[in-house]
Amino acid sequence: MATTILSPEDTTAATAALGTLIRGHRLRIGLTQRELADLSTISVRAIRDLEKGKAQRPRTDTLRLIADALRLGPRARTALEEAGRRGHRGGARYPSLERSAPPVPLHPLIERRAEAAVVAEELRSGTERLITVVGLSGVGKTRLALEAAARLHDAGLPVLWHTAPGAVADCLPADDDPLAAPTADCAAFLHGGGPAGTVPPELTGLLGDRAALLVLDGADTARLDFQRLGRLLRELPGLRLLVTADTPWDVPGERLFLLAPLEAPAPAGGARPDAPATRFFLDRLRRVRPDVVPDDRALADIAWVCHRLDGHPLALAAAASWLTVCDLPTLRGIVESDPAPLLDHLADGRSGSHLRESVGRTLAALPAGHRSLIAELCAAGRDEFLLEDVVRLTGLPLPHCGRMVRDLLVGGVIRSSTDGGRSAFRVLCVVRAVASTTACAPTAGAAAPAGTAAA
Repeated sequence: MATTILSPEDTTAATAALGTLIRGHRLRIGLTQRELADLSTISVRAIRDLEKGKAQRPRTDTLRLIADALRLGPRARTALEEAGRRGHRGGARYPSLERSAPPVPLHPLIERRAEAAVVAEELRSGTERLITVVGLSGVGKTRLALEAAARLHDAGLPVLWHTAPGAVADCLPADDDPLAAPTADCAAFLHGGGPAGTVPPELTGLLGDRAALLVLDGADTARLDFQRLGRLLRELPGLRLLVTADTPWDVPGERLFLLAPLEAPAPAGGARPDAPATRFFLDRLRRVRPDVVPDDRALADIAWVCHRLDGHPLALAAAASWLTVCDLPTLRGIVESDPAPLLDHLADGRSGSHLRESVGRTLAALPAGHRSLIAELCAAGRDEFLLEDVVRLTGLPLPHCGRMVRDLLVGGVIRSSTDGGRSAFRVLCVVRAVASTTACAPTAGAAAPAGTAAA
């Protein structure tokens, strides 16, 4: 780590970081300032001045006594002593939080501004400190998180961004991110790395009481440790956490934000060029075929394709890529006969593979009863179903069926539909395509749900 001579302002920052470390370790073991003073034989006033950053030149013996009283391990003791030395002379220091911006998105934001505004405001105000954005793979969770993080950064909050290993990164991370190491340490701590009772001292020294946002993109919530989350939020009172995941964490204090596909109304009442899914598809169309004029006939085909693909952004982007080799009427014909091949993006075959694998994992993770219900709904050959259809198909009580439908909504495999003026649901087209080739495939001779409504 580089060394430098500290200015008076830097010295003040260094002693403030030292004070944050002392306070964090003190609170971790449940001591008051008076109790720490008694254990360390340092005056209460000295402890108070150190924690507030007023003591400019703490003595080495003072830090040793405090470290003994706090029962610090070798790593934490070294961090405390190093923070104290920074108050005396040049030395290593924490990177500037002012440079901690979110990654750069690969694609412009189309729609989702209302959702991003809600997430950003709840985190900025502190109304929520943990928001988990869930939804089917490819629905736009990462892009929503990028937009919300950018808004919070513009409002003055530092942003620590961590993409889980193996997750598809829909952004351009900075090559020289000075906060990459502490961010990785924080993510590792929440995943069970390091001592369970100690928040990484570098993180407490870096953030202190300051408001900041930590984003865990593509997290596996089954591996996150709730007890460690509680400790992290207690010791860093200004920290907010935004998680994108396939499934909820299901812990106290979690604000679940379900991200559904884009609105794609049934085209029976006429094509709506202002519908979110249509706007998204038109944006992709302009990139692939700028020569295509979206007249009434083209808009009718686009509206039908968007509705058939349930407004799922990645499926729509893949379908639009096929316009390099076919026209809109041909594309609509493919969607009518078998939309599964359209899940492979012609410009990037990996996206189709990723979508199929991710949806397959989502289906495999469902309880057996939920998978059987999806199989029967797919076998029925109808676009929509009602809650009473689930009761008839399963023979289970209404409360149990209501929970099943909610689970499927949260998992992103179905979406709400109000095209007919009532609360109906649709199994997503991408789910149907994947289910037909997995263990979730419908069994031969499965009966259609009684009372199932046609689109």
